[in-house]
Amino acid sequence: MSLLLVACGSTVAQTGSAPRAPGIESSGYVWNQPDPDKDAALAHRPDIEKGKIAYEVCQGCHQPDGAGRADAIYPSLAGQHASVLIKQMMDVRAGRRDNPKMHPFVGEWVVSVEDVANIAAYLSQLPISLDNGKGSGNRLARGRELYDNDCASCHGDNGEGRAAEFYPLVAHQHYAYLYKEAVMIRDGERRNANPKMVVVIRDYSNEDLKAVSDYMSRLALPAAAGR
Repeated sequence: MSLLLVACGSTVAQTGSAPRAPGIESSGYVWNQPDPDKDAALAHRPDIEKGKIAYEVCQGCHQPDGAGRADAIYPSLAGQHASVLIKQMMDVRAGRRDNPKMHPFVGEWVVSVEDVANIAAYLSQLPISLDNGKGSGNRLARGRELYDNDCASCHGDNGEGRAAEFYPLVAHQHYAYLYKEAVMIRDGERRNANPKMVVVIRDYSNEDLKAVSDYMSRLALPAAAGR
């Protein structure tokens, strides 16, 4: 039986509960392994205008401009790599990433594979918000040290990420979101996490995670940086 779910100001038809696919807790887990729906979305030639229309179901949480909400820990999506957005939406949809609040909005009864690709393409070309939430600024030197030593090789010197490798843009992202996700990755609670990152941050204290998250939230993306 379908239910009507009201969240973030949007009403969406929900069918069933979120699935639970094997994740990092499972023996033989392979990060970013092939998935028919994800691969189809990546191969789809996106339509930006259709993506704008399909994105309307997401605006209640992520805002019309894709800037998210720092106070509610909804990430900024504007300017994010389309490949990253597709992967994360499909991971939530398949149950590799647990997000009960988001799952009803990316289910196949709401958006098609093509819609996912179109939404990702639309978001990727939106201007990045420069008014993102930031931390206290008290330990930026430590945050920079950690980022330069452990994070820049994947996420880039300016936080630009790497689209081809599905490494997200972290520059201009909300501090609270970066910190929350880092804690979940370190503690094994984000089940679609990259095992390489888990190893890198497994000995980070909460204060270290706060410092590096604060530093990342303040990174500025040059206009020409590998987008």
